[in-house]
Amino acid sequence: MTKPTETSDLAAAESRRQGVIYGLAAYLCWGFFPVYFKSVKVVPPLEMVSHRIVWSLAFLLLLITWKGAWRSMLGLLTLPKSLSVLVATTLLIATNWLVFIYAISVGEVLQSSLGYFINPLVSVMLGWVFLRERLERPQWISLGLAATGVMYLAVQYGSMPWIALILAASFGLYGLIRKALHVEPLVGLTVETLLLAPFALYYLVQLNQQGAGVFLTHSTKLDLLIPMSGVVTAIPLLLFAAATKKLRLATIGFLQYITPTLHFLLAITIFGETFTHTHLVSFLFIWAGLALYSLHAYRTVRA
Repeated sequence: MTKPTETSDLAAAESRRQGVIYGLAAYLCWGFFPVYFKSVKVVPPLEMVSHRIVWSLAFLLLLITWKGAWRSMLGLLTLPKSLSVLVATTLLIATNWLVFIYAISVGEVLQSSLGYFINPLVSVMLGWVFLRERLERPQWISLGLAATGVMYLAVQYGSMPWIALILAASFGLYGLIRKALHVEPLVGLTVETLLLAPFALYYLVQLNQQGAGVFLTHSTKLDLLIPMSGVVTAIPLLLFAAATKKLRLATIGFLQYITPTLHFLLAITIFGETFTHTHLVSFLFIWAGLALYSLHAYRTVRA
């Protein structure tokens, strides 16, 4: 007969296994985002973001209907305090989407990789600034190494890597604010998209009236790819939400390096972006910071 403790251990192990599968799927999807957005690069960034919002909302409302979550969503819309927080997260995620698509369209996938590599360390810094979380010496050294890498890149090229910094800051702040709001991920994402949808739809209608819109004016392939942006956006977010329920944050922390690593590899192998000695030195500083941060996180969890 199987003992209760053995049964619970098996159930916990199965839950972790499922969590790892969900997490891997989410980060692999995000990692290959540049391939999708390269295929629709003929669409201007602001127009593409608007389509992404509108088609995401359509897909999310289908999921809300399927899960019977309309009451939860409508209830959230009646809570002024929660709604005001979601307005802030909406602006942050819209900024992140727009800058990311802009980076892909101008051939700056390396900068997007840099942004998501430094994102964990930015999150640590935000926790220290806003949540008064205590940082230990290895974390300070990690932040210092990452800052050195960014500053080296800025000094060598004569300008700050703004795309990378905006991507890291916007997603870091988004995670920080959403962490304080206890809302079911699907419901929260749907409300955020709903808040953006009127502006996105108005912009697309104006483009269509001016004859400047890309949708339904180029090719059948493009007309099929653009609506797919809703599915492409929502699926990894939902997979990620499922993974976070089954895994420790430390495990999620290790998995999140999959995305920027894939961006990095795509940039230098498929998209042919130039990887200079300056890039190498900058990335080495940042990777060293991430290695120290990860080792410290691992030891903390083990302790």
